[in-house]
Amino acid sequence: MGVFVVLPLVLPLTAWPIARLAGPRLHPRTATRVLSLVGGVLAVCSTLCLLLLMVAGTAQLPGNPLPDAWADPEVRAVVPYDEAVGQAALLVLAAVALACGHLLWRHGRVRAGAARALTGLPPSRRAVLPDERPYAYALPGGPRGRGRVVVSSAMLDLLDAREREALIAHEEAHLTGRHHRFLLVAGLAARANPFLRPLRSAVAFTAERWADEDAARAVGDRRVVARAIGKAALASGPGHDLRGVPPLPAFAAGPAPGPVPRRVAALLRPVPPARAWPPAGTAAGLALWTATAGAAASALSSANATLVLVTVLRGATSAL
Repeated sequence: MGVFVVLPLVLPLTAWPIARLAGPRLHPRTATRVLSLVGGVLAVCSTLCLLLLMVAGTAQLPGNPLPDAWADPEVRAVVPYDEAVGQAALLVLAAVALACGHLLWRHGRVRAGAARALTGLPPSRRAVLPDERPYAYALPGGPRGRGRVVVSSAMLDLLDAREREALIAHEEAHLTGRHHRFLLVAGLAARANPFLRPLRSAVAFTAERWADEDAARAVGDRRVVARAIGKAALASGPGHDLRGVPPLPAFAAGPAPGPVPRRVAALLRPVPPARAWPPAGTAAGLALWTATAGAAASALSSANATLVLVTVLRGATSAL
């Protein structure tokens, strides 16, 4: 295995440049999909390599559930291992499992709470809650699996007819694009490897930009969407999530004020190009190629380390 088992733990650093450049340089739909895919691959590979380090390093510990053949001295001579590293990997894996489990628990708890708040309302695609607090969010799932747009009466009172249309179109875009899935992948990846946290923030922003662009296309006026975003942000205040995400607050982490001016400024510019891949000579193109190469190298390294360990351990098991 050698160095191949360690590389996937640090290769997520190759995704930092594209996490920084994705928002202003790529179409938000492309950025959201690419960042989620890269983050998911890098997270799976780093978790797999932690598992390999744990298996190789703890095979001789008393009470472990591994076959006795894996602790044979001849096997230990072939497979590089370190007991201290193996025990540390075991603790890190437990922490990763707890962090990911906690995120999934919060995910389910928030969705269940939001669904309970809609009890008794007609099962329509859109639900208006009588509430003095201004908010709007997309709630995925539901009886028919299509999701619902939930908006408070206070939020509707703040907007004119065109801005309400833009707001609803924005939240509808979250449901249509299944943005909560990209946010979930990015959130789990960030908990699997802390080096992937910049990707989580980037995906949260690009998913909002994706919904903004879809809303602008549906309404036919980018300035109307920009005004709706600005009014919603000012009404929500500093204690609320001003990015307008809230399908699941568990995934909507980060400072509130920063992204709103960038989203408004982007809507005041022309529609971003919809090409799937930026030119290689640009900063975004180089960053994207770097992140893709890092993800590919991580996948190859983890696959190589897994193949070596499985081959050696299977041979040892069959020989005894």
